[in-house]
Amino acid sequence: MKLHQLRYIREVMRCKLNISLAAEALHTSQSGVSKQIQLLEEELNLHIFLRNGKRLSGVSESGKIILGLSERILRDVNNIKQVSEEFRKKEAGMLSIAATHTQARYRLPSVVTAFMARFPEVKLNIHQGNPTQVAELVANGDADIGIATEFINTNNKLLCLPCYEWNRCVIAPHGHPVFACGLLTLEKIIAYPLITYDFSITGGSLVNRVFSEAGLEPNIVLTAIDADVIKTYVNLGLGIGLLASLAYDAGRDEHLGMIDASHLFPASTTYLGLRRDAYLRGYLYAFIELLAPQFDRQAVDRVLMA
Repeated sequence: MKLHQLRYIREVMRCKLNISLAAEALHTSQSGVSKQIQLLEEELNLHIFLRNGKRLSGVSESGKIILGLSERILRDVNNIKQVSEEFRKKEAGMLSIAATHTQARYRLPSVVTAFMARFPEVKLNIHQGNPTQVAELVANGDADIGIATEFINTNNKLLCLPCYEWNRCVIAPHGHPVFACGLLTLEKIIAYPLITYDFSITGGSLVNRVFSEAGLEPNIVLTAIDADVIKTYVNLGLGIGLLASLAYDAGRDEHLGMIDASHLFPASTTYLGLRRDAYLRGYLYAFIELLAPQFDRQAVDRVLMA
């Protein structure tokens, strides 16, 4: 049994049993992947995958157990490498961050700037996705840390730390009637075409629930996961926008006015997600503290131990 065989079966599973895609991800040949899986199954004297002709069609009961153990072994191997790097090169390495667009575009720049000044030899890799994708990237080990709202906190493979709370605002071109209506209400929002986040992400399910509980249905004409896309179409006059307050900047968004909507919606929480079984490099602790000062190294370790 060899480590690369365990990597092969893990990647095949990640690629939904598509050996061709797994081979591409592993930078090897399809025949090579198939051969190594066959050799591993012969050594173990059992089938990890079920087959329909030459195609993989499922995972055997024993295969499910082996895949789970393989994931744990490969994670521990990676942790051993991280320990080695930590003691050989304390302030050098790679930090992979997964974040939603709003966090990557509006919250992270100041944190990343401070981090790079302190750790110039650490290379950063930022992945963007919706909360589900962010959680999966961290859970699969493709990212060291995930930053997102809502869904990430439901993944049982992750330890999630609440970083900060945020709320929403309504934006529209200057002179729009919504600005002359006095106190903003849900009824006033639904009076206009609405451009907002997809309700399945970025705190959208909470917004949907608020409208639903009030017996109201907003006239949503366009949804997006990107706050900048929302602002673009609001600028075109296609509707008013409902987005995270941190995504609005009076200087940068000079063509748009803003009304606070925090009195209409409960606050949402942005979480920082880590794999529960990951070894954390020293500079990762530092990044966490820059993002959420309430979580210094001792605070993070207390949560991990609990």
